[in-house]
Amino acid sequence: MIARQMALIIIEMFMVVVMTIRETWTLRTTSTFLLEQEGCVQRGCCWSPLNERNAPWCFFPTNHGYTVVSEGSSNPYELTARLKRMDSPSLFGGDIQELVFQAEMQTSNRLHFKVICFCFVFSFFLNAFRFDTTMAPLVFADQYLQLSARLPSHNIYGLGEHVHQNYRHDTYWKTWPIFTRDSFPNGGTHNLYGHYPFFLCLEDNSGQSFGVFLMNSNAMEVTLQPAPAVTFRTIGGVLDFYIVFGYTPEQVVAEFLELIGRPVIPAYWSLGFQLSRWNYGNLTEVKATVDRNRAINLPYDVQYTDIDYMEDKKIFTYDKVKFKELPQFADYLNEKGQKYILILDPAVATSKRVGNAPYESYDRGTAVDAWVTYSDGKTPLLGEVWPGETVFPDYTSQNCIDWWVDEYQRLYTEIKHDALWIDMNEIASFVKGSIKGCADNNLNYPPFTPRILDEVMYSKTLCMDAKQAWGNHYDVHSLYGYSMVLASEKALQRVFGKSRSLLLTRSSFPGVGKYSGHWLGDNAANWNDIKWAIPGMLEFGLFGVPYIGADICGFFDDSSEELCRRWMQVGAFYPFSRNHNAEGYRPQDPAYYGANSKLVASSKHYLTIRYTLLPYLYTLFYKAHTAGETVVRPVLHEFYGDENTWTVDRQFLWGKYLLITPVLDPGVESVWAYIPDAKWYDYDTMVPLTERKQHVNMHVPAEKLGLHIRGGAILPTQRPEVTLTYSRRNPMGLIIALDDNNEAAGELFWDDGDSRGIVAFLILCLVNHAGYKDPNNLKFEDITILGIPYSPSFINFIRDSFGGMFSDWLHNTLSMVFLPCTSSHKQVLFLRNLSLNFGDTYLIEWQVPKLEYQRIDCHPEENANEAKCTARGCIWKPSDEPKVPFCYYPDDYGYTVSTVTETDSGMTLDITRNMKYRSSGRPDSPDIDKLRVAVYYHSSDMLQFKIWDPTTDRYEVPVPLSVPAAPETDATKRLYEVRFTNNTFGIQVIRKSTNTIIWDSSLPGFTFSDMFIQVSTRLPSEYVYGFGETEHKTYRHDLNYVTYGMFSKDQPPGYLMNCYGVHPFYMGVENTADAHGVLLLNSNAMDVTFQLTPSITYRTVGGILDFYMVLGPTPEMVVQEYTALIGRPVLPAYWSLGFQLCRYGYANDTEIENLYNDMRAAEIPYDVQYADIDYMERQLDFVLDPDFEGLPALVDKMRAEGMRFIFILDPAISGNETRYYPAFERGQAADVFIKWPKELSDEIVWGKVWPDYPNVTVDESLDWDTQVEIYRSYAAFPDFFRNETAAWWHQEIKEFYEKTMKFDGIWIDMNEPASFVHGTVGGKCLGNPLLENPPYMPRKTHTKFFGMHLTTLCMNSEQILSDGKRVKHYDVHSLYGWSHSKPTYDSLLEVTGKRGIVVTRSTYPSSGKWVGHWLGDNNSSWDQLFKSIIGMLEFSLFGISYTGADICGFFNPSEYELCLRWTQLGAFYPYSRNHNGKDPVAWDSIFAEISRDVLNVRYTLLPYLYTLMYESHTKGSTVIRPLLHEFVEDRNTWDIYQQFLWGPALLITPVLDPVSGTCCFHQAELLPVQSGTYLLSAPLDHINLHIRGGYILPWQKPERNTQLR
Repeated sequence: MIARQMALIIIEMFMVVVMTIRETWTLRTTSTFLLEQEGCVQRGCCWSPLNERNAPWCFFPTNHGYTVVSEGSSNPYELTARLKRMDSPSLFGGDIQELVFQAEMQTSNRLHFKVICFCFVFSFFLNAFRFDTTMAPLVFADQYLQLSARLPSHNIYGLGEHVHQNYRHDTYWKTWPIFTRDSFPNGGTHNLYGHYPFFLCLEDNSGQSFGVFLMNSNAMEVTLQPAPAVTFRTIGGVLDFYIVFGYTPEQVVAEFLELIGRPVIPAYWSLGFQLSRWNYGNLTEVKATVDRNRAINLPYDVQYTDIDYMEDKKIFTYDKVKFKELPQFADYLNEKGQKYILILDPAVATSKRVGNAPYESYDRGTAVDAWVTYSDGKTPLLGEVWPGETVFPDYTSQNCIDWWVDEYQRLYTEIKHDALWIDMNEIASFVKGSIKGCADNNLNYPPFTPRILDEVMYSKTLCMDAKQAWGNHYDVHSLYGYSMVLASEKALQRVFGKSRSLLLTRSSFPGVGKYSGHWLGDNAANWNDIKWAIPGMLEFGLFGVPYIGADICGFFDDSSEELCRRWMQVGAFYPFSRNHNAEGYRPQDPAYYGANSKLVASSKHYLTIRYTLLPYLYTLFYKAHTAGETVVRPVLHEFYGDENTWTVDRQFLWGKYLLITPVLDPGVESVWAYIPDAKWYDYDTMVPLTERKQHVNMHVPAEKLGLHIRGGAILPTQRPEVTLTYSRRNPMGLIIALDDNNEAAGELFWDDGDSRGIVAFLILCLVNHAGYKDPNNLKFEDITILGIPYSPSFINFIRDSFGGMFSDWLHNTLSMVFLPCTSSHKQVLFLRNLSLNFGDTYLIEWQVPKLEYQRIDCHPEENANEAKCTARGCIWKPSDEPKVPFCYYPDDYGYTVSTVTETDSGMTLDITRNMKYRSSGRPDSPDIDKLRVAVYYHSSDMLQFKIWDPTTDRYEVPVPLSVPAAPETDATKRLYEVRFTNNTFGIQVIRKSTNTIIWDSSLPGFTFSDMFIQVSTRLPSEYVYGFGETEHKTYRHDLNYVTYGMFSKDQPPGYLMNCYGVHPFYMGVENTADAHGVLLLNSNAMDVTFQLTPSITYRTVGGILDFYMVLGPTPEMVVQEYTALIGRPVLPAYWSLGFQLCRYGYANDTEIENLYNDMRAAEIPYDVQYADIDYMERQLDFVLDPDFEGLPALVDKMRAEGMRFIFILDPAISGNETRYYPAFERGQAADVFIKWPKELSDEIVWGKVWPDYPNVTVDESLDWDTQVEIYRSYAAFPDFFRNETAAWWHQEIKEFYEKTMKFDGIWIDMNEPASFVHGTVGGKCLGNPLLENPPYMPRKTHTKFFGMHLTTLCMNSEQILSDGKRVKHYDVHSLYGWSHSKPTYDSLLEVTGKRGIVVTRSTYPSSGKWVGHWLGDNNSSWDQLFKSIIGMLEFSLFGISYTGADICGFFNPSEYELCLRWTQLGAFYPYSRNHNGKDPVAWDSIFAEISRDVLNVRYTLLPYLYTLMYESHTKGSTVIRPLLHEFVEDRNTWDIYQQFLWGPALLITPVLDPVSGTCCFHQAELLPVQSGTYLLSAPLDHINLHIRGGYILPWQKPERNTQLR
């Protein structure tokens, strides 16, 4: 989101480059024809006819507009500039020569600017969003103002009031006039009752959106065009724009309503069903209508009378013949709990009343000058409306307001009623302008007339030169309805006092929703109008008027039974639900169709549902009133990541949770409906839908519509009656619809339903925060739970009484019915006959049978049996389910909370082990009975929870992390809420936006002993990614009892084998498409076990538990937040992005030289040459082998020709040299090598690696272990934690650079650390044997047979941290490569003076700050291609962007097609290195040519790749990116790992096996296909690459190497 301090308003002179081509502009003198050539040229414009009349033939050149004369800024959030018009012909005359531009960033999400022009490059950056007005000039004349802006997408919604046949606008040259007008909403493009120059633009499926509001009340038109772009043309006022930004469309609406005012919360009764018609004829007919609908027990709350109740249609009167008993009519309705609403129009008749009696309302108004006047400012303007000749109140005048309030009070005194309906306030008149016409002047006939209906400004309204207190009617015409609403609101306050009442207006303007509702006008009884009502309601949701609806069954024309039945079905879900029709047509109230008709049955059914759910609807209005949320909600607001929803406008939502799918066509019983990506339950049948994120042919017979509850909802309900007066006395209930995580949440707002100045009594998930007591002593009686999989074994209700919890023994009256899963898949639990007090706090618990796959393994070691199991206090129960543990923990095994301290920045707890159970069953690892828990709220999106023994100084990981200096103490800003459970103790982290529990460690089995720590947590979904370094067969983890070990080891990639690095970090994607990440900062050997619960169990053999969690909420943001914590990835040198060659086994420097020459001859792009350990004499670091004595000169030659050179260094240093070996001698003198603890020995802990003894010849016919024993020299391992070691390492590297050979990068290997002997030479590790063979040996770490020291150092070896603290190698083993990286990187920078690159094999979180990584010693086999993609995706999560696999494989010979396909794939590794010997010139000319072509593509795109690396370095963004990071709303992407992205914009689809397969596109706008699975052509010379629409990729002509670019 744009923050205040980051807002950029860039203003610069615009002289030449402007997109003023015909695609952007159209000029018109009237709304009926385009300028002909002569007129176009006279305006100084360009003429170019096309064969398309929608596109303009006359368009602007580059010399129109304004220039900046001066500019200034008083603070970083404001900008002012003075503008001068450029010398060019005038379009309509009256051009303003000098203008002032003002811009202000008013909040972090709202920009306000007045008067901008084409001479600006005017840009606001919101990710991909750019609001760009450089495409055409500003025109600013006295009566013609024009501004255009290019938009980032075609997803444009809003602008009004019109009939838009679809919710998303058609951008193919559509022009929409905006000027309030009394007209029929019949589907044309003409202007209607309201004036709304506001639109919302959804940029893409990220949800990023913005809204544009032009605060201007003059007549205008808005043109949308294919660029996409928008053009505003208005004929007065100023250009006063507000732009509001949001992460989602819903947030944009909230921001807009914060600006214009949030909607009024209507009286509760006004949400009931309502009946009306124009001209009942008399009160007897009105009562007959009421009675017949009462007789059928129709839910029905409000009855209207239209203007026919008036005497001769004069306002503030009633017909004392036909409506003689009207003063008592409200009592007649009220006694049955119903309400009465009457209508008032603004126009006041000038004629006398019946019997020539004075019309006192007119007389009193005339006496106070209450009327709109002619242009003389004195004479009341006369028009004609329903009562004949009329005057028009000027509601902008205080005299008029006072008159109106007084008259209304007089009316109420005479005719009691409950609310007010105002109409005809556009302002409407039946004559043009006035009874004497309008003067010929530039207000009535402006130079330019927008494309309004009739093309005459005063058509069916007043003369534009009429005078009002606010100004000329020309300027304030569209504010007439708004000003009438303000006056009527004052009148309602005078009459109803503290009661809310209701106001309903036809004409409106932004801000009206604060006071009034609206209906969609005088529609007709046809199938088009029932359809078009939905986009209309959705638009008024955007405009801040949620109390909205259409006239049910249509206003004009006779409605057929079928149409009216279908309209009553959908109208039951209009917020404003009123059946209203016109005089002269058949009645259409439900009872008219017959008590036994399908229409009545269907209407009663859905109105009963409406009344049942009114507590939910009322809560939605409360949320609209307090937070600006929409009530009737477009599907795209909830599922914006799914492009299918962007055009859904024949369905709509109530809030988040209720999907309404009506029938809108005749003669059908099925609807082509879209099911968004969530779990949905049919409201009537309670059966969950099996479909999601797809269209379905939904069966909807004559009496039905589609109605579905979204999983995750708690909907408050109330037992319905026929009126809401009675309903509010009935017990309440809940419908709980469980989501994919078996979770749900909801809110309930409840008050007296009518008082002004409401106080919020909000119930959240049945927790009442205000203790509200309803006067009707309401109780919750029924709870229905949908989607519960098994019948509960018990249910308990616990009530909170003064902070303490006690059981409510309701079981004697509780009725529980469970409908199990049958062929219909219904899984419902009904709880009936409850008596839960409204306003009390309850915890409702139920327990379902524990599923076997939920067991937590109590004996993860092999050879479990019942005796071993019960000895640990656990339960032994064999299972037939595969992989399910027989030995598992009881539910209360763990710790309980003893004390709690909470602050604004976190909480501290002391917990005690449940002594009921024996120890963990590992005598050598005693349990720690008392622990300390601390939770830290570091930021809005990051928290930490830490568990340790406060009485012991246990080892903690010495890796520094970047946590914020100050915690986030404002709970409202935190994305999370933290709770704890007591028995057993656990921490729960809840994402507040979705109420998803993303961490819940209250599972049994929490163990904290000296050398064994275990904790389990439930996961919110089965979508888990990360943990390493281990070869995984899929990117998403298999949760079927799979265990991964983590302990750094020299282990080539293999399934379930722990490899070189340790990364105890995972990313979880929740079923809501939100994502989070979790790091366990622990470097001891560990394993993690997944199971189907879903859950994960951590087991580690030391240290403490120190978890960090980041909340995203997008996958990409998870990585950004995680790398902000551990450190952003290093920015590699540009040349290191070039192609690289290496081989283990170069015989001499001539072989390297020949390779270099062959690559040059083949013209294959190539930047880096390596030397592996073969360049060393006997594999000694820093010593050149005689066979490579020409290598330094060769390196100099290659570097002079633009190449770079990287050499390898292993950490192990030979200690058996017979000649002076500086590296060892100086290291020994500086005491840099790892030794035994002093109490055991002062000797170096010797291992053996590559260095050979001096003066020997290795017999390679011997087996490996014999060779190691006979020929390998003793090797010492530097302790890179120590400052002395870093200085020694730097000296050796520097001397090598200066005296032996130049280089540009360093490759460090074997730093797990690897040794070819177990522990030490001779195999005897000194000290505590438990360190070598701890009580628990982590699984899948290949140490259980040999001990922890397998092919590495003894665990009791001692290392010394930089602060002097002594630690065991047992604790820091997996940090060896991490400690090796920074000294190497620092040395490279200092020695070469340039950035270079360091590549390491062993890594740990934060290694990426200094180094890249290759995926190790892989095999030359087809499966390694897709596994390399998985590896890169995982290291992207781990914060190491510079990564790749050995192209063509390291071990084993490669074969032609495999190596060629791998070369194509490897051309898109960030770290692109062939390390095999089967280089591109080792095959044939075809291979070389294909390699050259694909590498040329890489080199062409290197500027883009380098930019991605920069963004990774500065923002933490991923370079190699999973598709799910960009398309997380598309669940298909959550399992894709055989394709990947470079950043957001380049999709790489390699061939990964000898036979081409299928692959997927995902919303690639420039492709002829959209998301789905497609078979792509991939001949041998081709890799499929696709550029995503909407992105600009920088490129550069490729050369042989990057220095030549």
